[in-house]
Amino acid sequence: MRNRLTDELAVCGLNAVIAAAEYRPEQINRLFLREDRLPSFTQICKNLAERKRPYKLCEDEELERICKSTHHQGVVAMILLPSVQPLSREDLEEWSLQRRTGIVLHSVGNDHNLGAIVRSAAFFDVKYVVICDSDEEASISTSAYRVAEGGMEHVTVRSVRNASAFLREASRQLVTIGADTRARQRIENLPRIIGERQKKPADGRPGIAVVIGNEETGLPDGVKSACSVMVRIPGTGLMESLNVAQAAALFMQRVFEI
Repeated sequence: MRNRLTDELAVCGLNAVIAAAEYRPEQINRLFLREDRLPSFTQICKNLAERKRPYKLCEDEELERICKSTHHQGVVAMILLPSVQPLSREDLEEWSLQRRTGIVLHSVGNDHNLGAIVRSAAFFDVKYVVICDSDEEASISTSAYRVAEGGMEHVTVRSVRNASAFLREASRQLVTIGADTRARQRIENLPRIIGERQKKPADGRPGIAVVIGNEETGLPDGVKSACSVMVRIPGTGLMESLNVAQAAALFMQRVFEI
């Protein structure tokens, strides 16, 4: 829930708030918590007091009103409203030079999917999560923070205006892997696919971008043609596709092992 008057975002859920307090305490402006949660937040309460910022002990009903959710788990932090910056050439250079893994999301549908993907990204050491400007439903929201379970503090979220144009440029420096249910290549072939694109064996694996689309419509043709390779997750065929967050997790896990 965004507070438009103060330009803040409510972050709720125990793990999400603990991670915010541990890794970026300066972003927390106010804290609301049940008394039983106080032992987990003693240090951030001291930090807030030193900064002359308020914290308050509350009952569940007040916490629910503050974050507009019943899933607050006894704590709500009001943080500075996150701003998703456009992905820059410097970001792309770092991504390539440090051989990072990133995930590019095209019309993934909603903020719950974004939160679940960010959680998996943090788990599998995926440093960049890139969203499209046009995908307004997949936003950094209270729900995305809660579902990410603290993962937002460990990934860099950037945006691109045109996914096809970005991927055409990125494919000069990264191996861009598009997910497609009808692709010829299978996910288990990724070690070979990526190995074939190494400039020198001694260099280690290159930077990688996994590109995931809408679970109903998939990736548009322009995005597919901009990728280095298209890859599918084989299954029984009884279902058309996996949930987008599940598919993203499988790709990230496979790349993590390479």
